Amino acid sequence: MVPPQFGQGQIRSIFLQGMELLIFQYRLHDDLRVIDEAGGTEWEFGFNISGNRCGKQTGESFIGWGSYEDGGIYETYANDAILKIDINLHTPEQLYQLIGEELENGFSNITELIEASKKSFLGEINLITPAMRLALDQILHCPFIGNTRQIYLTSKCLELIALKLDQLHQENSDTKKNLCSLKPDDIDRIYLARDIITKNVDNPPSLIQLSRQVGLNDFKLKSGFREIFGTTVFGYLHRHRMEKARQLLNDRRLNVKEVAQAVGYANQSRFAAAFRKQFGINPKAYLLRQQSG
Repeated sequence: MVPPQFGQGQIRSIFLQGMELLIFQYRLHDDLRVIDEAGGTEWEFGFNISGNRCGKQTGESFIGWGSYEDGGIYETYANDAILKIDINLHTPEQLYQLIGEELENGFSNITELIEASKKSFLGEINLITPAMRLALDQILHCPFIGNTRQIYLTSKCLELIALKLDQLHQENSDTKKNLCSLKPDDIDRIYLARDIITKNVDNPPSLIQLSRQVGLNDFKLKSGFREIFGTTVFGYLHRHRMEKARQLLNDRRLNVKEVAQAVGYANQSRFAAAFRKQFGINPKAYLLRQQSG
């Protein structure tokens, strides 16, 4: 449990076969900065459902795989509702034990990346897909208890790992190059571009305006954004809008019209159509389901 002087909520740890499932669900009173100077190793698949934590934003999935010498600075901001699921494998070999045949048959380029991580750290960030979202929701609302619960959660974790590896496979299927060929300064500017559009979802800058703000030409911004995040600038913005809308509906403080306006939609019908396409349910029906739950 989060100590009441710091905030409210909890971090749950569930040990499954060969892995640990962590569910972060909390809100802090004040900003928190953790400085890690030691470095270490991790074999992690993560899904940042809501809130911004440790450099990961709402709606992002990621892989952290391998050893890192330098730690980092990890920040969580005050009053940011964190909902995050991590799957930590006990050892790197555990991945092969769990889905080794699939790695050998269909993910040869992923195998190469994983093998390379023995010498360097593999870090990848992308979006949470609708299929991932469904599995995450099923974990959060697991209807079983006892041994059946263990089996169910294990199957959902394996499903998420497979979906994440498939996403990584799709991004790397046409090339043998490293995950990112951009210069560190260009990467920083692209992350700045992401921060700008996600902080201005109701009135985002144009692509030209965004390019000028971050100091990149529009071609490099577009190609670099796709390389890092696997989608276009405004494809990412659209997904972020939908995730923010979903979070606002979950909070149950605004009606559908107010949520639409909060994420930049002047037309409520267009918002409803976009939300339904993203999540397979109308925002009004989604809100009613949250209120009844």
